[in-house]
Amino acid sequence: MNQNNVEKQVSDRILPTLEVRKEIEEIVKEIGKKLEKEIIERKLPASVELVGSIAKDTFLKNNMDIDFFIVFPTSIQKEKIAKNTLDIGKKILKDTEESYAEHPYLRGYFKNYKVEIVPCYKIENAKQKLSAVDRTPLHTKYIKGKILEKQKQEIRLFKQFLRGTGCYGAEAEIEGFSGYLCELLIIKYGSFRELIQHAQNWKRGDKLTLTKKNYLNFDTPLVFIDPVDSNRNVASALSKEKFELFVKVCREYLRKPSLTFFFPNKVKPWRLEKICETLEKQKHQYLGVKISKPDIIDENLYPQIRKTVRSIWSTCERYDFTVYDIVFHVDNAENNIFIVIKAKDEVLPKTMVHRGPPTKLKKNKEEFIQRWDNDQRVVKKPYEKDERLYVEIKREYTKINDFLANQFKDLSLGKHIDKIVKKNFEILRFEDLLIDNLGTFWTIYLDGKNSWER
Repeated sequence: MNQNNVEKQVSDRILPTLEVRKEIEEIVKEIGKKLEKEIIERKLPASVELVGSIAKDTFLKNNMDIDFFIVFPTSIQKEKIAKNTLDIGKKILKDTEESYAEHPYLRGYFKNYKVEIVPCYKIENAKQKLSAVDRTPLHTKYIKGKILEKQKQEIRLFKQFLRGTGCYGAEAEIEGFSGYLCELLIIKYGSFRELIQHAQNWKRGDKLTLTKKNYLNFDTPLVFIDPVDSNRNVASALSKEKFELFVKVCREYLRKPSLTFFFPNKVKPWRLEKICETLEKQKHQYLGVKISKPDIIDENLYPQIRKTVRSIWSTCERYDFTVYDIVFHVDNAENNIFIVIKAKDEVLPKTMVHRGPPTKLKKNKEEFIQRWDNDQRVVKKPYEKDERLYVEIKREYTKINDFLANQFKDLSLGKHIDKIVKKNFEILRFEDLLIDNLGTFWTIYLDGKNSWER
């Protein structure tokens, strides 16, 4: 299938119909009226603004989250705007959940539509902002003023492309492209196709702007200067992994266009027997850690899991264990976190040589000798070799599973994960990892296929 046919079919599937548009318009009006009524009854000096993709008409037919901001003057206390917004939201929405992004805000449902109600301060330009969310109405206003009608569908096409390839969303779980970044990229390049043509040649550290000025530098894989706030990088959430994946995806799509880049086939989990056979052929050691999932929002959860993974890896290496890979899976059905470690299948020697300072550093030399002179772990007392001190000591752990069982709770973990681990965690052996709940995880990890190739 050629590129024109692919993009035409995708466009037909994601463009909101007149019926959908009419329904979303009525829902938005209804919520807006209820918000305004609550504001009047509470005598609040605030206004209501619709923001996000619904306001900019860049939403997808099957993804219609509604975002309302309650905008307050800067003279009102932060605590007051938060409390009133949460109280109002709980009166209007069902199944609500409080979240936090500098201000508390509310998520919930209104007639089966996902809705967010967020408080912010009214500002005329980004320099006046008191928190990051205060810029959002300015973003909406900017896009609505710059975007061409024909570009709205190009944005939808780009968003679906990112969704299909796992790159859409600036939230901590994904670390990809935000909706606002998508819109700016289409404004810059004019169309989805032009964007993809340029993006296949992006290099780490590329800086994109809509105006030619001198801007701050940012140490991120991609930089896109916010036209609303020149001190901000819109692409700051994009991880190295997702940046590299996206560049690869662009090249692959241009080489061989397919609908699966936009709508990937569902993963068919392998049988556990096949997973077991595949893992055993690798002749590596697989073990894991199982932790109860803390009751926190994803924006806090995923950074803590990644911190835990980094801590495991660095500490394992410090104890001389060879680790090839560490990955994690969040099982929302059972509220568990699985951290899976791929390590060298080995038992370390019972003793190890610990390197000390150069002999010419007299003070350090004396301290090293004093430190190890009467230590019970010493097998061979400090000695000199090639103008440096060494000592041979008994190794604390010779097996990685013993090390994790004894040391995991003392590692540098995320704040909420640390509290859970102090009470309970489980070290999983190879056979403990061969469970149905990890079937899809193992299939994706082992089959070597990208989402569009399945």
